Amino acid sequence: MASGQARPPFEEESPQPSTTVRSPEVVVDDEVPGPSAAWIDPSVQPQSLDLKRKSEWSDESEEELEEELELERAPEPEDTWVVETLCGLKMKLKRKRASSVLPEHHEAFNRLLGDPVVQKFLAWDKDLRVSDKYLLAMVIAYFSRAGLFSWQYQRIHFFLALYVASDMEEDNQAPKQDIFSFLYGKNYSQRPLFHKLRYQLLCSMRWRTWVSPEEMEEIQAYDPEHWVWARDRTLIS
Repeated sequence: MASGQARPPFEEESPQPSTTVRSPEVVVDDEVPGPSAAWIDPSVQPQSLDLKRKSEWSDESEEELEEELELERAPEPEDTWVVETLCGLKMKLKRKRASSVLPEHHEAFNRLLGDPVVQKFLAWDKDLRVSDKYLLAMVIAYFSRAGLFSWQYQRIHFFLALYVASDMEEDNQAPKQDIFSFLYGKNYSQRPLFHKLRYQLLCSMRWRTWVSPEEMEEIQAYDPEHWVWARDRTLIS
């Protein structure tokens, strides 16, 4: 019984032998993000996070791109607890983090893989410096957290999510610059707008940029034969 609960009033003990069975002792093993987790103090987040999100981000009109985002506060999936080990009266529980990735997010990702610019970029990144299977899995995870409908995701969202994933996972800053080099060449005028959209994406995700290895495995397991999962940087000699 938890210490915070009130103790029952005193009752005279019965001479009958007690048949009470002691409840198993529960040991909680709460998962903690690894070293790559980005710690964000919610108390210092700017009030501007409550922006108005457009019904659709688009890379066609700069005027539309400059509109503020409207955050749709959909309820987050709740974590569940699963039994990891059971030994006698001791039970060890492990928190299983709930994933918000739905089939529609995989569909949006696959649709963007058919975009000619995205295809050209993936072919251009031969060394997989910024588009290996783990970073691409994070793109799907970010799609699930950004709050847009699947049909609203456009080419720019793919590159924004890939940039954030690279910024989250890579110590080397050069791969992120590869995205700019591919998209804009030596033209620096579009970079401020890209960074503004990146900030809007982070706001819509409520700064939840860390993707656990378990979630990445779940994303890849949805379609394990997908050709993008063969983009393994460790296999490149």
